[in-house]
Amino acid sequence: MTLQGKRIIAFVEDDFEDLELWVPVMRLREEGAEVLLTGKENGKTYTGKHGVPAAAEAALADVDPADYDGVLVPGGWAPDKLRRYSEVLSIVRYMNDHKKIIGEICHAGWVLASAGILKGVHVTSTPGIKDDMTNAGAVWSDDPVVVDGHIVSSQRPPDIPAYNQALVEAFRAQ
Repeated sequence: MTLQGKRIIAFVEDDFEDLELWVPVMRLREEGAEVLLTGKENGKTYTGKHGVPAAAEAALADVDPADYDGVLVPGGWAPDKLRRYSEVLSIVRYMNDHKKIIGEICHAGWVLASAGILKGVHVTSTPGIKDDMTNAGAVWSDDPVVVDGHIVSSQRPPDIPAYNQALVEAFRAQ
């Protein structure tokens, strides 16, 4: 329980990659962190690509990022929707400006690109959005996990164990 007292936002939207949301959320909760599932609508149940549900415990508009230690952005097709919400981009920019942990996996890099926070940042993602990441100014590498300061990035579901380890270590060090 090394993360007691840590509060983390996890974005939810339809078509999230089930494993990329739930496995990190469970791992961080296992360490004692409070992880708040946050979507456009409080109480709405969002459905993952493989049918696993996630009910939003708070609405994006009601969350003050100053009250949290970091944010998780799952992959799947959800990031393409999430990056269209001004609240999501504001939360991500706030976390970046205050050097709070930002975890992103697979297609989640789209959200960071849309938030305009990738210039010169070392990251990874699914190779399918490598061009989007580099066009946003990121230094992309084909590695399972990349940690650049407060940003922890990973490629895909098989990399989740290493991603989880990097997330826990980043939150512990914060």
